[in-house]
Amino acid sequence: MAAACRLITHAVSLGGVDTLIQHPASLTHRPVEGDAKPAAALLRLSVGLEDPEDLRADLAQALDTIA
Repeated sequence: MAAACRLITHAVSLGGVDTLIQHPASLTHRPVEGDAKPAAALLRLSVGLEDPEDLRADLAQALDTIA
């Protein structure tokens, strides 16, 4: 799903104002032991300053691609 987002960037948080999405189990928590990793289905969303309707539409279209 993260890769299907068009407006939302698939990246770890850089402290900016853009909305980001990440999959912690394969990014920031990749070197962590398996039993300490977040669930594989977990996505982290850091909401930025974009228009909320644009973000909603981007998430909706991304969900449609995996459904």
